[in-house]
Amino acid sequence: MIADKIKSLRMANNITQSKLAKRLGITRSSVNAWEMGISIPSTMYVVELARLFGVSTDYLLEVHHEAVLDVSGLDDEAVRILNETVQYMRGKHR
Repeated sequence: MIADKIKSLRMANNITQSKLAKRLGITRSSVNAWEMGISIPSTMYVVELARLFGVSTDYLLEVHHEAVLDVSGLDDEAVRILNETVQYMRGKHR
């Protein structure tokens, strides 16, 4: 549910509802309503939330249960290590 994703991402990034609202140019009560599932963000805000938190809109909307990791700026060795870490974690959850 998008409400849970927004709250989880906000908390993981140590951002208060007020600070998130200010960054988006909306009221804190709007953010609170999203997190409580009372209302949902418009398409424009879904895109802004995705940009702010570095996730895809599909992730926020749970279209696919996949997160995208941007590896631009990393060298081949760092990408290899990340890939091995992902494969290791997938094996632990089977």
